[in-house]
Amino acid sequence: MTGPTLPPLSAIRAFEAAARLGSFTRAAEELDMTQAAVSYQIKRLEQRLGLMLFQRLARKVVLTRDGERLAPAVLDAFQGLRGAFAQSRERSQSELAITALPTIGANWLVPRLGGFQLAQPRLAVRLDTSVPLIDLAQGEFDLSLRNGGGQWPGMSAHFLLPGLFTPLCSPALMASGALRTPADLLGLARIGRERWWRQWLHAAGVAAGEAPLVSAIDLGVEQYEVTAALAGQGVAITSPLLFRAELASGRLVQPFELIVRDSRDYWLAYPEVRRGSAKICAFRDWVLAQARQDLETWRAECERAGAPLPSLAQAAPA
Repeated sequence: MTGPTLPPLSAIRAFEAAARLGSFTRAAEELDMTQAAVSYQIKRLEQRLGLMLFQRLARKVVLTRDGERLAPAVLDAFQGLRGAFAQSRERSQSELAITALPTIGANWLVPRLGGFQLAQPRLAVRLDTSVPLIDLAQGEFDLSLRNGGGQWPGMSAHFLLPGLFTPLCSPALMASGALRTPADLLGLARIGRERWWRQWLHAAGVAAGEAPLVSAIDLGVEQYEVTAALAGQGVAITSPLLFRAELASGRLVQPFELIVRDSRDYWLAYPEVRRGSAKICAFRDWVLAQARQDLETWRAECERAGAPLPSLAQAAPA
C-alpha cells in the first residue's frame, strides 16, 4: 500500500526558499529562476494542497497560518538534505579511495604511500587490495592500479609499470646446488602461473619434452607465491621489479638473468568524467613520477650488473 504522493519537488523547493527568505524575489535569485517562475511554482503547490500559503502584499509576501504550519517541516527537511550533501562533498574531497591488485598494492604502493600523505596531509587514503576487477563507475573507489592492455570503456588509463616475470627463489634453495641451469627447473616445484612458466622456459630454450608443465602451486597472487618460495616450497615466477626490496636484502635470489615481458602491464585508471578531480590529479602526478623513478633506478642497477633487460618502452593501449 502506497501513501499519498508528494507535490512536485520544484514547487516544494520554491516554497522552502520563499518561506526561508521571506521573498519571492530573493528565492528566485537563489534558485536561479525568474520571480514569475517562483510565483507559478508556489501557486501550483497551493492549488495541489487547496490552501493559501502566502499573503501577497504590495512589497512583500507573508506566510499565512497554513503556510506557518507547513514551513517548519519543509525547512527542516531541506536543512537535513543540505547537511547530508555537504557531508558527502566533504568526505569526497578529503578521502582518496584506491583499489589495487594485491601484489602491486602491498609490495610497491604501500611502501611509498607515506610520501604522498606527506605531500597531501589533508587527504586521507583508503586502500583496497582485491583480485577481482572493481567497477569504478559504482563510485566506491576513485581510481585503481590494474593490469591489462590499458583500454577500458569510459576510463582514462596511464601506463605505470611493465608486466615482467622471471624465476625467484630462496637463498637456501640456490645454495643447495639444485638450480644451476634453467633446465633444472623441470625437476623442481614451480610456483605461479603456468602460462608464465611456459613462456619463460621457452624463451630460455628449455625443451619440456613430454613432461607436463603444470605448476605445483598456483595461488593466484604473486605476493603469496613469493611467500611460498621463501618458505622453501619451490621456485616462484613473478616480477623482479615488484620484489626489489627482497632481492636487495638477499631474502630472494634471481637465479637467471632472463626476464620476460608480459602482454599485460600495470596501469593507473580512473573514470574519464573525473579526470579534473584535484585529488585524482594529485595522486596521478605523484604515482606516475614514482613509477618513472623506480624504473630508471632499476634499469640503472641492471645495467651496472650487466644484466639484459626486456623492452621497457611504454606500451600503447591495446
